[in-house]
Amino acid sequence: MSVSTILAATLMVGGVGLFVGIFLSFASKVFAVPVDEKEQAIAEVLPGANCGGCGFSGCSALAAAIASGNAPVNSCVVGQKPVADKIAEIMGTSAGSDERKVAFVRCVGDCEKTTENYVYTGPKSCNVVKFAPTGGPKSCRFGCTGFGECVQACEFGALSIQKGVAHVDEELCRDCKKCMAACPKGLIIEVPYHYVSHIGCVNPEKGKPVMNNCKIGCISCQKCVKTCPQQAIEMAGGFPVIDYGKCTNCGECKANCPRKCIV
Repeated sequence: MSVSTILAATLMVGGVGLFVGIFLSFASKVFAVPVDEKEQAIAEVLPGANCGGCGFSGCSALAAAIASGNAPVNSCVVGQKPVADKIAEIMGTSAGSDERKVAFVRCVGDCEKTTENYVYTGPKSCNVVKFAPTGGPKSCRFGCTGFGECVQACEFGALSIQKGVAHVDEELCRDCKKCMAACPKGLIIEVPYHYVSHIGCVNPEKGKPVMNNCKIGCISCQKCVKTCPQQAIEMAGGFPVIDYGKCTNCGECKANCPRKCIV
């Protein structure tokens, strides 16, 4: 092979490489996707848990939503107020004074307060046992069955089964609401962290039927409704419910409950 042939081939390869390089450089500028600096900054502040508790698929999606104004700065349930304050600073706004909230299981009927009507031998699943006779072996068919779908759903280790009833560790809870979605009976709700009174029973029955099935179940005497100075409690669905928007955290309902099911 002659020197001229080798030189021509080298020049051709070099020319093609130069052309491709120039083309790619031009294309990277023409087709470049604009980068939102706020979105990047917010993504760096978020904890990266990707738990989905905010309602988005992950932290990147939440960062994009906050930066575009489609989500509030305090959307991250894991980072809570410290993260919300940093994001608010990035967005040039205020995180507000939203109070911390946690999950609460509305059942105080553990194995010491209730009994079992029969021996259940089926799958240990809340979603399965609800199809068993009387909704399961527990004497109170409205209470927690204690098989732990909520425990499995929690990514932060905030729930455990204690004496046959789900219990929330408020210090570990990040209010991601996954346990609420997992409970087939809808027993888990969101409550303010600093409040002293929560009603731990949703049995809509009254009087003796409740007393026969649970030692401390709510009998719908409505004493909590009548003694609340702020009228923050009302009967809904056959059992008392606290309106935390009206509640002043005085604890009168808890002190006056004859059944001690306000905890």
